[in-house]
Amino acid sequence: MRSLNRSGFLFSVTAFFLLPLLLTNCTPKNKKIEESSTGKPSIEINGISVHTMKGNIYTTAHKTDLKLTKTGTVSFGDTEQPLETEIDIYVNPNKQFQSLVGIGAALTDAAAETFYKLSKDNQEKFLEAYFDKDKGIGYSLGRTIIHSCDFSSGSYTYVDEGDAELKTFNIAHDRKYRLPFTKKAIAATGGKLTMYASPWSPPAFMKTNNNMLQGGKLKPEFYQSWANYYVKFIEAYEAEGIPIWGLTIQNEPMAVQRWESCIYTAEEERDFLKNHLGPTLEKAGMSNKNVIVWDHNRDLLFQRASIILDDPDAAKYVWGTGFHWYEDWKDGIPMFDHVQRVHEAYPDKNLIFTEGCNEGYDIDQIDEPRLAERYGRSMINDFNNGTVAWTDWNILLDETGGPNHVGNLCFAPVHGNTKTGELMFTNSYYYIGHFSKFIRPGAKRISSVSSSNSLLSTAFINEDGSIAIITMNQSDKTLQYSITIAENKADIDLPAHGIQTILLSE
Repeated sequence: MRSLNRSGFLFSVTAFFLLPLLLTNCTPKNKKIEESSTGKPSIEINGISVHTMKGNIYTTAHKTDLKLTKTGTVSFGDTEQPLETEIDIYVNPNKQFQSLVGIGAALTDAAAETFYKLSKDNQEKFLEAYFDKDKGIGYSLGRTIIHSCDFSSGSYTYVDEGDAELKTFNIAHDRKYRLPFTKKAIAATGGKLTMYASPWSPPAFMKTNNNMLQGGKLKPEFYQSWANYYVKFIEAYEAEGIPIWGLTIQNEPMAVQRWESCIYTAEEERDFLKNHLGPTLEKAGMSNKNVIVWDHNRDLLFQRASIILDDPDAAKYVWGTGFHWYEDWKDGIPMFDHVQRVHEAYPDKNLIFTEGCNEGYDIDQIDEPRLAERYGRSMINDFNNGTVAWTDWNILLDETGGPNHVGNLCFAPVHGNTKTGELMFTNSYYYIGHFSKFIRPGAKRISSVSSSNSLLSTAFINEDGSIAIITMNQSDKTLQYSITIAENKADIDLPAHGIQTILLSE
C-alpha cells in the first residue's frame, strides 16, 4: 500500500496556522451610500467608507505552494464604468439575503475509526486544522449517523432484531469511536458545533425486504416504532453531552443502494412526517429539533419539496430541505437552478447541502483540479441560490478511501494513513476553508456578480462587519480582475485553477 507522504500531496499546515486574521469590531448596520472625496459613490458600513477599507487576499492554487496563503493586500480607488473586455466582480453590501447557519462535514464511523489510528500529535493537528477558526478553517457544522451507513465497518442497529418496542435500545456501539470523536470535535470548537443526524435504514425487521441493505421500504406497521427510534437516539446522544440541533428523515430516499438504504416516495415521506415523526417529536418535547426533508440529489429536489411543503400539516414540522450533488452522474452537469427554484417557491423554508464527496478513490488522482473545484463551484452556486448551510461528507478517511463495508471508497478533504499515522491535506480541504474560515455563522450573503464565466464569486458580510468575497478561477490561465463596490475599484490577479478570499475590514 502506498504511503501518503508524497511530494506535492502532503501539505504542511504550519504556515497556514500562523496567518494573521485582521478583523474589526464594526457591525454590519447603518450601511449607506455617500460620496467619496472625488464625488463618486462610496458605500459606508457603520461610518466606515469602502473607499478607505483595506483587505487581505488569501489564495489557494493548484500546482503551487499556495494553500490558503496570504498573498497580498487590497485597497480601493476610484473607477469608471467596467468594460466588456474586463473581468469585474460587482459587490453590493446593501443587498442582503440569507444568514449562514454553518459549514462543516459528517463525523462518520469511518472518520472516527481512522482518527483513532493516527498518532496523538496528528489527532491534535487534525482537530485544530478543522475546528479552530483562527489556526484552522473553523468548521461549525457536523452531521452524524443514526446507527450504521456504508462508511461503517459493518451493519448494526441500536436494538435487538424484532424489538419493535425498543426495549433493548442502546448506543453502546458508538462509545468506542464515534461518541468520543464527536465530543473532541465539539470541544475543539469551544462547544459551538451545530450537530444534526441522519439514518440510512431502519432495522431489517421493520422493512419490506427484511434487509438493511438494497433499498426496501419501511413497513406501515412500524411507522410509529421508527418515529420513536429518532427520539431514543436524540435522548441517548444528548445524555452523552452531544446536543442534536436537527435531523433528516432519510438519507437518499430514492436510491436502492448495495449498502444501507430505504425508499420513500414524496407522499410516503410526507405522511410519515405529519402523522408520526412530527407529532412524536412534539410529544417528546422536541419540537425545537429542526427537521430536514429529502436529503438527496438536486434533480428531484423541487418535486419532493413541493409535495411535502404544499401540505400545511406536514410543512409545519419542516425546517428545510436538504440536498446532495450526485445528480451529475447523468450528464456531468450539476442542477444548481433547482436549488434556486425551491428557494423562490418556498422562501420561508431553509435549504441545506447535506452531502457531497468525490467518488472513486484513486491516490494517483488526488491532485486533480476537478476534485477541489467541484467543492468551490458547488458552494458558490448553492450559496448564491439561497442555501444556508453546507455539509461535506466524510471529514476524514484512511489511505484506501475507507473504511467502507461494501467497498464504496471515496475521497475526503483529509486522508489519514493508518499505517504511518500521517495526515494528507488535499486541495479540497483548502478550497472549503476559503469559505468556512472567513464566512462565519450569522453572516449574511450579499450581492456578488461576475462579468465572466471563468470567474465565479459569492460574498458575505459577517456579524463583525468584515466582508468576505470568494472568487474561483476555473480557467487554465491567470486572470486579472477587479472588485467594484459602488464605483470603488480594486485590481487583483488570481492564478489558474485557483481560489481566493478577499477579506475586507476597516
